[in-house]
Amino acid sequence: MSKRTGFWIFVWVMLVLTFVIAACGGSTNESPSGSDESPAATTGGEQNAGEDTMAAEPMKIAFIYVAPIGDLGWTWAHDQGRLALEQEFGDKVETSYVENVPEGPEAERVIRDFAQKGYDLIITTSFGYMDPTITVASEFPDIQFIHVSGFKTATNVSTVFGRMYQPRYLSGLVAGAATKSNIIGYVAAFPIPEVIRGINAFTLGVREINPDAEVRVVWTNTWFGPPEEKEAAEALLAAGADVITQHQDTTEPQKAAADAGGYSIGYDSDMRTVVGDTVLTSPIWHWGVKYISIVRELMDGTYDRSESYWGGLNSGLVDLAPYSDLVSTDTQALVADRRAVIESGDWDVFCGPVTGQNGNLIVEDGKCLSDAEMLSMDYFVDGVAGEAPAEAPTGLGQ
Repeated sequence: MSKRTGFWIFVWVMLVLTFVIAACGGSTNESPSGSDESPAATTGGEQNAGEDTMAAEPMKIAFIYVAPIGDLGWTWAHDQGRLALEQEFGDKVETSYVENVPEGPEAERVIRDFAQKGYDLIITTSFGYMDPTITVASEFPDIQFIHVSGFKTATNVSTVFGRMYQPRYLSGLVAGAATKSNIIGYVAAFPIPEVIRGINAFTLGVREINPDAEVRVVWTNTWFGPPEEKEAAEALLAAGADVITQHQDTTEPQKAAADAGGYSIGYDSDMRTVVGDTVLTSPIWHWGVKYISIVRELMDGTYDRSESYWGGLNSGLVDLAPYSDLVSTDTQALVADRRAVIESGDWDVFCGPVTGQNGNLIVEDGKCLSDAEMLSMDYFVDGVAGEAPAEAPTGLGQ
């Protein structure tokens, strides 16, 4: 064999090996936002070499996040749901995500990018993604879109949320029992119904166990702004609050409370595991419960593509994290009792009598707010100190 012939055989062998190696690659490293610095796509599993090459393609699922997955808050909780999908379905799904996506035009661009790449299911996880989701969905009718926390649906857009006001109320019982100053600070995100509903539910719990306590609200207009949220918590603590809670996605309010010798109620995840026992408990999310159900129904063709889902404590989507050792057994027993009543369906948090911040009787005894009335809540109940978009009405409930 001549040297020239041997050289070309060598080149041919190397080319074959190159193609073989490329074909056997596992997880993709796609960056849906178009930036090399964006989070990589994550696959649900690798196909073994001996598997049938005619097997069905995995369902491609995309998540759009408003904050980093390491926030230990809202986005972290959603990403735990994504990981639960991978564990449940293995190589039947392939998941991707982009974090830190601002609400507005950038969100629409990222959503459309996933759609153009042929994803089967796109999950948008912030309230401000609602209109961009609807816009892009109208252009891709074969793709299923799920918007979390919004209220607009379409033939291929469903909404998913949880009745977080229920564990918020339960955590209010814990906070009301813990305060000595009777001042509880609430670091609030944006003045939208979701946040206002949580503040009111929390306050109803506080006042049930401690009628003299007051919940003071400071707005930061952030979902994830650690400096602003820390500053707001410190201001509330300086004003006399000895228990702090919040609606944002960081542990900064909890750390501020601990540093000041106070207590806190976490949110989204069990923040006690990071900050310590001064975090008495946390209302938390189990997104995997609903995400697994949705994907299973999509796979078998039974999913309601325009559903409006609002799951409560009895669904497993929302919950209360384990207690700190600083929470008394009497308080724990009271919370367990109230939780059982909620889960039975015999009573809910916004059943009357409920009085507004302005003294109006919002809901009379024997009536309860409807879902529509809760989802449009824009006023504060009695016991809240702070500004809401509207005055409390009268004559609600059914």
